[in-house]
Amino acid sequence: MNSAIRGAALACSALILVSGTALAAPPPDQVDKSILAHARLIMDGRAPNLNAFADAFAPAVAGVDTVPNFQGSFNARGVDFFGHPQFSWPWDMLGNAPAAGGTTTVAAPIIPVAVRLLDSRGHQRYVNGHRLYLSPGPGGNVGRALQSPVFANSLFSSSSEPTQFSDAVQRAEFWSQMTQDWHTLLAPQLKQLRVMSVPYGSYRFALHANGSCCAFVLIDENEFSNLLFPPTFPFDNSTVIGAAENAGDMTTKTVATLLFQDAYLYVNGDPNQCCVLGFHSFDFEPGVPSNGNQQRAYVMNYSSWISPGNFPPGIEDVFALSHEMAEIFNDPLVGAFTSDGGACGGAGLPDCLNTTPWWLSGGNCQNSLEDGDVIEGLPNPTSTVTMNDFTYHVQNVALLQWFAFESNPDSLGGAYSYPDPSVLPRLSVPQQAGCTGPLDEGD
Repeated sequence: MNSAIRGAALACSALILVSGTALAAPPPDQVDKSILAHARLIMDGRAPNLNAFADAFAPAVAGVDTVPNFQGSFNARGVDFFGHPQFSWPWDMLGNAPAAGGTTTVAAPIIPVAVRLLDSRGHQRYVNGHRLYLSPGPGGNVGRALQSPVFANSLFSSSSEPTQFSDAVQRAEFWSQMTQDWHTLLAPQLKQLRVMSVPYGSYRFALHANGSCCAFVLIDENEFSNLLFPPTFPFDNSTVIGAAENAGDMTTKTVATLLFQDAYLYVNGDPNQCCVLGFHSFDFEPGVPSNGNQQRAYVMNYSSWISPGNFPPGIEDVFALSHEMAEIFNDPLVGAFTSDGGACGGAGLPDCLNTTPWWLSGGNCQNSLEDGDVIEGLPNPTSTVTMNDFTYHVQNVALLQWFAFESNPDSLGGAYSYPDPSVLPRLSVPQQAGCTGPLDEGD
């Protein structure tokens, strides 16, 4: 819009009356869609707060009270976090070993979470008579998510029978080791809606064209985590996860999805530094007598259902959810432990499970087995799956063979990515720590 037209439009808008009252200027924390135009889309795995970890943790990952998991390793040239040469890279994944065969079924509660924006007095906030409250369900998009390929069976090339998205990915990467009846499946269970009340000053919001709430909300990531995870033990109902755990909606044997509607996070206290669309982690709690005093890991993901039009085409509906669930399958405990359950990652400590040689892809530099992160910044990050009268957008993800720098991958079709093998046609150049440059031949 040129400046003359824009000025005329503003002049006209100043004269519009509603119920005899001039339209108020938008509040300073109201934003418009343009704030998303140059957003860097982030989805990641986050280590939980492991208080007293080194003193209290059990001697093996298998001894942790958590979801079923199996371990393995690969050999590849690389360096650890501190730049020291390393050749062996152990990993841990959801389910049971591919060669064992059979189906492992994991309960997968879906917990809808509504966002309630508070005013400066701590009460429900209203703008122009509209309540600032954004919910994914329990109907609506929660139902769409339940019918998506993340939780419902669809056709994939890695299985002779319909299966779920993350199982299809895992089968593609273990194509040469698995028995054909090997599956890891989620059993979705819709749970009670929870409400997250976000304090004034820690969010931004964008209204729909008709003035109703909300096209999306942006929440400070630190405040979000404080409202999501219980800070102490025993936990109470003051946080979303604490309430869900107290109700039995989340257990150590489940993979829980905290499903939001267009609730994105910003970092460093700056709304212009958005957008985290999802992450996976676990709530770490001490043991109790009823579980033999084993430390407890409640595996979870926060994911936003993404309305079309907020981001470029394809970054919509279950894009974040499919990303996080695929990463949970390949990295259920977010690389928080060693193979024997000890502390890891710090100076003088061994590398954590699911640490990989440093890699660089789409401007993303990491040394972890986060299969969605490899592709999230590349062109064409999504594949479409049409089922149940809806076209879903799942993220293409990297396979284990890509992280292992296999020149002749033994995955399905020799691919480095799935479902679309063309998205990741080649390996990363092996990197120095922090991707400061290519790895020297002698390293």
